[in-house]
Amino acid sequence: MARQLDELLAGRRVLVTGAARGIGAALATRLHRRGARVALLGLDPELLEQVAVTCGRAPWRHCDVRDPDALESAVGELVDGLGGLDVVVANAGVGAQLPMVGGDPEVMRQTVEVNLMGTYHTLRIAGEHLGHSNGYALVVASGAAGVSLPLLGAYSATSAATEALANTLRVEMRHLGTRVGVGYLGEIDTEMVSIGFDSAAADKIRWSGMFTSLSPTETAVAALEKGIALRRRRIYAPAWVGGVMHLRAPAQRIVDLRPQPTMAAALAIARTERARFTTTLTGRKEPTS
Repeated sequence: MARQLDELLAGRRVLVTGAARGIGAALATRLHRRGARVALLGLDPELLEQVAVTCGRAPWRHCDVRDPDALESAVGELVDGLGGLDVVVANAGVGAQLPMVGGDPEVMRQTVEVNLMGTYHTLRIAGEHLGHSNGYALVVASGAAGVSLPLLGAYSATSAATEALANTLRVEMRHLGTRVGVGYLGEIDTEMVSIGFDSAAADKIRWSGMFTSLSPTETAVAALEKGIALRRRRIYAPAWVGGVMHLRAPAQRIVDLRPQPTMAAALAIARTERARFTTTLTGRKEPTS
């Protein structure tokens, strides 16, 4: 399989958003080692430059996916440098806890701006370059697209929405030979997930052994790498997420009926606890909760 991946990915021109850290950085590095030509977008110039060095001094741009004009300019420059585009990985995203009642609406707004609108802008702009038989767009989403857990309403809603964007794009671009995939990730051992769980409310409500066991970053990177090489429609990491996604209704029912002895206390904490985003966002009003 390693040799097959090398053959399939060699020379593939790939743009990765959210490439400064975590899964985006690790995936870009892995694709480069397979022979792909990668370009990087992200929010942290210093980290982006470090990733670029590990990727053979790959081209990169500091860019916020919430800014469509800046994104269009950055994508245009990077695609010109690559001489075209075969793959876009819409990986940029954030999360923050949000109680539905009594929580700060600013958390929802900012999550929508990054996860939903940022993914839309990425697919719309990069999609202009993917209308060919080797074109492939991958939206990195979450198992939260199918099963919603408490305090994750904003994240779950945007995961489901980005899944819908990908499904729509797949239908609209199929006649061009372009394929579109969705990556459904469980809890992966990244900085983003550790920050997401690092709150007093999350500690209070965490349900041991239920969609909360961490998998190593390698699990996600290996699955995404293989999915990109084969231009897959669905990518699951770890593999059990696929079972959950195929059984969304009963899985959600299990969550709905789970005993909730600490729910009231957790929500009370969450309504007063300052929500921390998993990625620092600049140029926007800070949450007030």
